[in-house]
Amino acid sequence: MGFLGDFDLAEESAQEAFAIASERWPRDGTPANPTRWLVVTARNRAIDRIRRDRTLAAKSKLLDIPEAVEDDMEEPSFTDERLELIFTCCHPALSTEAQVALTLRALGGLSTEEIARAFIVPSATMAQRLVRAKRKIKAAGIPFRIPPPHLLPDRLTAVLAVIYLIFNEGYDGRVDLAEQAIRLGGSLAELMPDEPEVCGLLALMLLHDSRREARLRDGELVLLADQDRALWDWPQIETGRAALERALALHGRGPYVVQAAIASLHAAPSSDWPQIAALYGELAQLTRSPVIELNRAVAIAEAQGVERGLEAIDGLDLDGYPYLHATRADFLRRLGRRPEAGVAYRQALELTRSGPERRFLERRLAELET
Repeated sequence: MGFLGDFDLAEESAQEAFAIASERWPRDGTPANPTRWLVVTARNRAIDRIRRDRTLAAKSKLLDIPEAVEDDMEEPSFTDERLELIFTCCHPALSTEAQVALTLRALGGLSTEEIARAFIVPSATMAQRLVRAKRKIKAAGIPFRIPPPHLLPDRLTAVLAVIYLIFNEGYDGRVDLAEQAIRLGGSLAELMPDEPEVCGLLALMLLHDSRREARLRDGELVLLADQDRALWDWPQIETGRAALERALALHGRGPYVVQAAIASLHAAPSSDWPQIAALYGELAQLTRSPVIELNRAVAIAEAQGVERGLEAIDGLDLDGYPYLHATRADFLRRLGRRPEAGVAYRQALELTRSGPERRFLERRLAELET
């Protein structure tokens, strides 16, 4: 993928290479150098496509070398080929949002609709953004090559965002994606062990994932307060806390480190809501994110009362975000404002796709109407 200037062609050839690998490797065994195999296969597919389109003469100028010969490949500096490709795609000439969206589309296994949901925008809007980013790549002739070690920090913000969004999509049900994200986080921590945000992200994912078995009971969603803590993966929690301690020792206070600290507090015998609310306030200052403000409102409701929490979500620009309506519905239910709560639950249901979450909201709504 890193040897082509045409992102559409690179994206298609990379996806074909991974598809071929998923078919052949279980049958024939994993090659000695998976990265080289994937890149050579993707390049061969690209050359085949160029030849079929009778434009080899024009397109061959976009290739670093004329033939896809394995012996000419340089040894990779990464131990994880997918992490290597993520760094390759996250080119700083694009906006961070474009880097993340394109990489999720090409390598993260996410559809345009899933990426749009991650960015809280309509699918059509995200599709247009992807098209514009690809046009910019073509117009500017942006090269996609493996960056040297000294340039890795310039791409780190986007790489962290890609891994975290892959994890979030997996946490919502696709376990394979969550596991993939954690593996990527571990590889990134090995590659850049002195970056506090890298350690913070790994800690955050481990701590959240440790509760996976307790989040569902017979296929139904279980809220954090009602989860059976015996089902939590306590060794994984300790591993996550060790990564958090490493991040703090490196004087980390970035968004991922703060989120990991919040997740660690939730894993305590009882949640320290005033401290959690304070950390969300710090996180809101760092990110300026309305989603973080929504989470802060939940913590405020627990620490200072539901009315204060309801006040905290007024005015948040998240009308298309199901969790805003679900949170507001819960606050109104707890305040005894049943008709308003019912309206908010219905709004949340209109936007929620997850089966367990829909059934949870339907049960809450049914309880209001009885």
